[in-house]
Amino acid sequence: MGTAKTVVVLGRHDHTEAMRVAAGLTIFGHTVRLILMGGPVADTPENAVQAESLELADVQPETTVPDQGLPYLDTAALATALATAEAVISL
Repeated sequence: MGTAKTVVVLGRHDHTEAMRVAAGLTIFGHTVRLILMGGPVADTPENAVQAESLELADVQPETTVPDQGLPYLDTAALATALATAEAVISL
């Protein structure tokens, strides 16, 4: 296995897939931040399953969408997260 990295996963278009990828990356020892963007996360059974996976993987989702019940990132905080990441995955 390679060196563990700090990875930011951006859920821009597909929140479900972003959650799945973020949880999966932790298996390889990476430190993962999941930032959900583009609108509220849909209340679907698939997203509920992925939310459970995130909890098990100890990934706390964040968002750029205000008032979603998740930690909120403004543009400055988002920029800092991206600048300090060793890798960024946009989905």
